[in-house]
Amino acid sequence: MSIADQRNVSAIKVFSRKSMCCFFTLTTFLFITSCLFVLRSTGSDAAPVSIDHVSQLLPTLNKTQNAESSFGNRAILVDSVKKNAEPPTIEKNIQQSSGVPCNSDKTATTSDSVVLKSLKVFMYDLPSEFHFGLLDWKPEGNSVWLDMRIKIPGYPGGLNLQHSIEYWLTLDILASELPESSSSNARTVIRVRNSAEADIVFVPFFSSLCYNRHSKKNKGLQEKLVRYLMAQEEWKRTGGRDHLILAHHPNSMLDARMKLWNATYILSDFGRYPPNIANVEKDVIAPYKHVIPLYVDDHSTFESRQTLLYFQGAIHRKDGGHARQELFNLLKDEKDVHFSFGSVQKGGIKKSTDGMRSSKFCLNIAGDTPSSNRLFDAIASHCVPVIISDQIELPYEDVLDYSQFCIFIRTRDALKKKFLINFIRSIGKDEWTRMWNRLQEVQSFYEFQYPSKEGDAVQMIWQAVARKVPSMKLKINRSRRFFRSLHGK
Repeated sequence: MSIADQRNVSAIKVFSRKSMCCFFTLTTFLFITSCLFVLRSTGSDAAPVSIDHVSQLLPTLNKTQNAESSFGNRAILVDSVKKNAEPPTIEKNIQQSSGVPCNSDKTATTSDSVVLKSLKVFMYDLPSEFHFGLLDWKPEGNSVWLDMRIKIPGYPGGLNLQHSIEYWLTLDILASELPESSSSNARTVIRVRNSAEADIVFVPFFSSLCYNRHSKKNKGLQEKLVRYLMAQEEWKRTGGRDHLILAHHPNSMLDARMKLWNATYILSDFGRYPPNIANVEKDVIAPYKHVIPLYVDDHSTFESRQTLLYFQGAIHRKDGGHARQELFNLLKDEKDVHFSFGSVQKGGIKKSTDGMRSSKFCLNIAGDTPSSNRLFDAIASHCVPVIISDQIELPYEDVLDYSQFCIFIRTRDALKKKFLINFIRSIGKDEWTRMWNRLQEVQSFYEFQYPSKEGDAVQMIWQAVARKVPSMKLKINRSRRFFRSLHGK
């Protein structure tokens, strides 16, 4: 082959490579443009897309991001606040992420994010042995429910309170029938007597209380509950898909959960559930009721909270809790760290209250299950939570950005020598203060009370349930597709 021929071949190859490169770039550009056009046309709330945005995307096509680093969460906390700019409020972040309007009194409401304005609830008139009878309340006459105008039985204290949401939600449903509740703009749930009008069907079984305080009755009541539900027309009509069952304690409903899996559960986490029985798509994660009192009039500062990192609790745990022992060995000799065994006995709650309120950061480490009450005690104490629990699920996370007021560290990173302590020490005063302020903004979302108030835990849970209603209705409608052909109609 002559030199001229070689040059021609070489030129053709170069031209081919350039042509292929241009072709690839053009097709990629057209693909991204079409995708953005589709996204824009399918969402009325989507931001306008310009050609400039597409041009900015092209240089990143060949770049990859390391999604495995624990510093990813830290970057969100730092980068979300522009230099010399006012930090965004919790309400603005919720509004941006969900399109939910927020009130000026710093309580975020989410009921407007779904079609429902008030959740219509049909509640079974289960015998009192399933609910307030477990609190030694005795019904009068034929009624199985409290007269809400008379004294309401209290819930057992101590650690029992952690899983008391069944009590607060049931009270809230009953209170919706009181005359004064009809004029309340904050009402998020309304009890209806006709199940055909309801958005959900509520099963008033105090399953956590039954497990904690009535172990001899527990299995028998679950069996009775299953028989009762299976006989109800409401269950038969939907297969239980619009039913709401409370099983907040991880060991509650152990015998019945496999038979009632079509229902929506309210849980503390998914640690003891197979994914086909409970999962984040179907079910609702609710907060624990904190045991440590809310820190009212907190005027502490970065300097006044002299303990850097705090943990007090059970150190030896099973399942995913092995990290506690390993972290204890890594941190026990650090001078500004408190890491010790503790319980509610012998003034344990008072010690934890004082300890969390005088600490900058509080460790929340996976134990027997991914979640624990310690996270919500830390929020109530305005002690920035450091979450080391890879499988944890968090309440209201579809509308609330926890990275604004929590630090997340993967277990494998936390167990590296000096990683955790160096990471925490790298967080300065300004960054800590921003998170401390956020904790005070969101604290009301975790407060259980009767009567419920706008933006408290009771109403936030109802709003989380309301956001599941469209999915429930979709499943019910899909299940009816072949009903006529199967029944010869």
